[in-house]
Amino acid sequence: MSSAPRKRFYQKLPVWVVEDHHEVVHHIYRAVGSRHLPHSNVQLVHLDSHPDLLIPVNMSADTVFDKDKLLSELSIENWIMPMVYAGHVSCVVWLHPYWSQQIQEGEHRMDVGRESSTSTIRVTCKDNYFLSDGLYVRKEQLENSKPLRLSVVRVHPVKPPHTSVKGLDTKQELHPGLCKKARTDGREDGAQPLSAASDTLQPAEGSNIQEQHNSSGTGEEDHDDDDEGSTSYIVERITSVLGKTDAYVLDIDLDFFSCKNPFKDLYSEEEYSILKELYNFQVPDPSADEDELDECVDRRTHQLEDLEAAFADLLENDDDETVERWSRNPGMSSLTRLVSSLKTRNPNPDYEMVHQAGLTCDSVELPHHISSEEEIDGLVSAAQLFLKALPRPTLVTMSRSSLDEYCPVEQVDSVQSKVLAVLEDLYGDLDVYKEYKNCNRDSPNGQTKSH
Repeated sequence: MSSAPRKRFYQKLPVWVVEDHHEVVHHIYRAVGSRHLPHSNVQLVHLDSHPDLLIPVNMSADTVFDKDKLLSELSIENWIMPMVYAGHVSCVVWLHPYWSQQIQEGEHRMDVGRESSTSTIRVTCKDNYFLSDGLYVRKEQLENSKPLRLSVVRVHPVKPPHTSVKGLDTKQELHPGLCKKARTDGREDGAQPLSAASDTLQPAEGSNIQEQHNSSGTGEEDHDDDDEGSTSYIVERITSVLGKTDAYVLDIDLDFFSCKNPFKDLYSEEEYSILKELYNFQVPDPSADEDELDECVDRRTHQLEDLEAAFADLLENDDDETVERWSRNPGMSSLTRLVSSLKTRNPNPDYEMVHQAGLTCDSVELPHHISSEEEIDGLVSAAQLFLKALPRPTLVTMSRSSLDEYCPVEQVDSVQSKVLAVLEDLYGDLDVYKEYKNCNRDSPNGQTKSH
């Protein structure tokens, strides 16, 4: 007889709603500790405008085995990979809206392990997302490595029905599943089925994605069910890695539905342009060999270290001499213009925040797409469609991302209500824990979400 502990089941599906995304790790670890989730091979279905797959650059790999210390060192952009190295998560499906392009679409296999010379966590994936943060190493440089399967899947909003349904208001027309009806299995199960026209996921009107789609001659009238972005395509991609009996966490960042780059409000267009120039990442040639990739990572690491040191120096010695000295470094001549511009609005710039903003500027700009209400509704309907075809998750984690304004403050409550309504429609009564209500909403968050 097996001595393995029996898996436990929640009577109602728990939904943990937090403010900052890395706070969900605490609740995932609690579910592992209580045996609701297995200790290993947890799957993560992750809806977000950002991958959140970076790694704390200088954190010792052994930190993952000290839960309290780990939780104190995580941030909103780097909370997933430590769980992979700890052996808990083995598969991530990143479902992203069409405006997010940080990692190449498709399947990625990689190893996540302890880099032997620095004792930090590093990864073998050669995608620019990891190269630009200096996180790539060769497999032979890793110890105690864990395999990770990453599936990157684009999601388009559902086109709203062209005909209204009598008795339903606009929001109900866009979300027919939000109206409750009797389920044959004893649960509530959304009212009217979505129309056939709604079962086609399409980019919003006026978007570059839609223009490319239409110019290719594959408009809505000849859109095949297996085309990228259709419900069947998304479900096929998810179920290719997620088995019917696999335990998985459904993780939702509300900036999946509407996303803001908050640095665009903090800095002028000219300042943001200078930051992109200073922090620019030179993308390696696709045919680059291992030696060239090693050199690329080495250059990038030194570039970021120099920039961090420069702004740390300016925090202590904010004078012309310090600015001039650092601007003489290769690639940093525009630092003089940046500091001059910053000081026209604030004589004491927050250089730490300036550096954090710069870290989001490399080969791909931080996503910025404030959705219309119709587009939010279309993305909620899209999520409803593909989640309906998936097995029930073990638990749901949800991040508001509103204090740092990645999800627009004026939209977050409405988006949250719509998403919770869909979850209730799909899974019946929920245990919703609104952890974010314990946050001090008057205190600046100061965190960044790199891409």
